[in-house]
Amino acid sequence: MQNTLQNTLQNSLQNTLIAKTIATELGIPVSKVEATIKLIDEGNTIPFIARYRKEVTGSLNDEVLRELNEKLTYLRNLEDRKEHILKSIEDQNKLTDKLKEKIVKCTTLVELEDLYLPYKQKKRTRATIAKEKGLEPLANLILFQAPDFSPVEESKKYIDEEKDITDSDSALNMACDIIAEFISDNADYRSYIRDFTFKNGAITSSAKDKETESVYEMYYDFSEAVNKIAGHRVLAINRGEKEKILSVKITVDTDRIHSYLEKQIINNKNEECKKLLTATIEDSYKRLIAPAIEREIRNSLTETAEDNAIKVFGKNLGQLLMQPPIAGKTVLGWDPAFRTGCKLAVVSPTGKILDTTVIFPTAPQNKIKEATEVVLKLVKKYGIELISLGNGTASRESEQVITDIIKQCPTPLSYIITNEAGASVYSASKLATEELPDYDVGQRSSASIARRVQDPLAELVKIDPKAIGVGQYQHDMNQKKLENSLTGVVENCVNSVGVDLNTASAPLLGYIAGISPAIAKNIVSYREENGSFHNRKELLKVNKLGPKAFEQCAGFLRINGGDNPLDYTGVHPESYDAVKKLLNKSGSDLEDLKSEDTRKAALSKMKLYTKNMKQAAADLEIGTETLKDIIDELEKPGRDPRESLPKPILKSDVMEMSQLKEGMILKGTVRNVIDFGAFVDIGVHQDGLVHISQITNKYIKHPLDVLNVGDVVDVMVLSVDEKKGRISLTMKGLPS
Repeated sequence: MQNTLQNTLQNSLQNTLIAKTIATELGIPVSKVEATIKLIDEGNTIPFIARYRKEVTGSLNDEVLRELNEKLTYLRNLEDRKEHILKSIEDQNKLTDKLKEKIVKCTTLVELEDLYLPYKQKKRTRATIAKEKGLEPLANLILFQAPDFSPVEESKKYIDEEKDITDSDSALNMACDIIAEFISDNADYRSYIRDFTFKNGAITSSAKDKETESVYEMYYDFSEAVNKIAGHRVLAINRGEKEKILSVKITVDTDRIHSYLEKQIINNKNEECKKLLTATIEDSYKRLIAPAIEREIRNSLTETAEDNAIKVFGKNLGQLLMQPPIAGKTVLGWDPAFRTGCKLAVVSPTGKILDTTVIFPTAPQNKIKEATEVVLKLVKKYGIELISLGNGTASRESEQVITDIIKQCPTPLSYIITNEAGASVYSASKLATEELPDYDVGQRSSASIARRVQDPLAELVKIDPKAIGVGQYQHDMNQKKLENSLTGVVENCVNSVGVDLNTASAPLLGYIAGISPAIAKNIVSYREENGSFHNRKELLKVNKLGPKAFEQCAGFLRINGGDNPLDYTGVHPESYDAVKKLLNKSGSDLEDLKSEDTRKAALSKMKLYTKNMKQAAADLEIGTETLKDIIDELEKPGRDPRESLPKPILKSDVMEMSQLKEGMILKGTVRNVIDFGAFVDIGVHQDGLVHISQITNKYIKHPLDVLNVGDVVDVMVLSVDEKKGRISLTMKGLPS
């Protein structure tokens, strides 16, 4: 009983300390951090906490909440590791009060592992072998450096043919191996050398063969300060090294490091010992410390670069997913290709495939006339208004054919270039086979390209986020970390938009807070067996969807035309009674929300009643943030936050790269934002690059400070290199 109470108090104290650390790092009141941790520990999802627990968290958004959760996981893992290390050292009977205090105060895993290094069970090293042969006392005497001590004379006592200690030199060498490992294992020395190398070292790369042409040529003779190198260069160098094109190392002033170690270790009272220790320090640094520190620093640089790249990828992905849908149009999806032909799929405004075919307008067949006739017949038959052209192989050639078709078409027809990254991944997936069993891979791919413009979010959630292609070096990163981050981004997008419970696919439902992929399939199965949902409460009849899952997911699921008008809003069922009370107090009722005219009248009355928001919230026994959200939702039931974002550019003609001239001003769409700039689609096959230095006259840390994927911007052509397929653009001095 006493142990249980002690553990509870210890855990409580640990949580308080963790909360204080997170509060300091994120600049959030401790009380809000503690309250958020409690919500997380109770099994609440991040989207649910962000949307429906604003009073508790102080309105922290999804991004901050996910960062808080990451830090919470890291610090708890750190505490678990401390416990393991303390127990391990205690079991060795080597745990002192001073060491325990140092371990308890550690704030990073690196610091903690430095302290643990001397006590960590190692593989057999030169030092452990020397210890096994009984040379530790000799090593200690050399380190002590007594003025009248003779290492050579003392070493003779350890000569032992059976132990393979044949002479004085071999005894001294083995003793020095023990000292070298002792120096390497010292936490203070490691910390100093790591810090010195990070602040003063340089990361250098060179070509293994300078004659080899590659994309890494700028790194064939490259050097940059460790503490200044940009993340994208770290990742590029890593990839070049992995592909065996580059040799990479960290250089630093080793004399300064040797001098530091000598000051710490040598007391200058014994010349014989000094000579031995100077050589041992050099050996310890070169053989043990330097490789380990280089590994640690490069790992740290890579981790930081990956974290930043993942953030950029996540930001780009979020912006791509939140692109406004082009709703209400019948779309022709065009998956371009050469030898196998261009796959076409006609998709209705609701996403249903109406027709599919294959045409051969590109090389080697070049059946342009026949292809034109086929497309024009499809346009006339199905009332096609838009062609969604994938940007893959043969896209440029297909685009020229499409613009000629548009000129011949008697009805309004336009086209849009669609990023087809991941379409082939989806079309060959098990999900696509289940969703479109009657179609082949090419037909599924062209249908996906069409649906991507009709509702980007609903279609792109079917694809592994890594395959969507708006990041850098995504295949070189920590895949688990990348997956977790991107999954979080998709969750944020899906939950901020909400989904129609009666039409949403299982993949889309699977990203809703509290709904697992298995439960998502159960919802679809229930819908197929029982017809449409009439109210949110009906969700509780779905297999494995219990009260907790219902609490998490209900507010993000919409029912249009159901029993309760609140089911079509983002108002959570837990607030329904408060809404009824609000309506009653302002002279309306739930029925008034069912038609547009009566809803507007009811809202006017509500706004009068809630003029003093704080007082109204107190009367309704809810928080002011919750009340504000309720009124916002009732103003625009079923609202889609994507509606306010810039609409995609629809085109009717194509421009060749050869037509571009310096100084030409064009309108374009931002396709991808990376560390060193942004790629912009300006209507030619090749996207142009706006370097970070050409985005604005003001200083910016990152292009994402100014630009988002999907932004429609004005750019001016700086230069065109047709041979290399490069277009340089600027936004300076142009309308933003």
